[in-house]
Amino acid sequence: MSRTKEIGEAGEKEVVAKIACPNCKRKLMVLPKNYPLVDVMCTGCYFRAQIKTQHSKPKDVIFGAGWEIIDKISKAGYAIPPLIVNFVWLNHQEIRFYPFIPKNNLRKRVLSSKARRANYKMFNYVGLTKLPYFVLYKR
Repeated sequence: MSRTKEIGEAGEKEVVAKIACPNCKRKLMVLPKNYPLVDVMCTGCYFRAQIKTQHSKPKDVIFGAGWEIIDKISKAGYAIPPLIVNFVWLNHQEIRFYPFIPKNNLRKRVLSSKARRANYKMFNYVGLTKLPYFVLYKR
């Protein structure tokens, strides 16, 4: 397993351990690997979200995931799933909840021809510092 996947899985477990559902305050659970679009769901309501972990201070741009599925759901008229970002740096941590991600805040990118997943289409979340968010956890 790649280091990035290890960080992502550990971040999902950490978020589930530290925060409750932003909607109903019940427990969150991690969804199975490769579940499309979202990483966690609430055990009590219909809340689901994408989780991203960043080993940095909060920043404007972070890596997203595969472009194809997010492009299809947005073209079909569905909303981009809510985003929870687990920022971890030095002795600090801040878990932010972005309830609404406009399509304009997604930027397509293509991996290089030399990457392990050569020419794979992905996206970045951009403009996060200008989007409304809630701090769910801070240390």
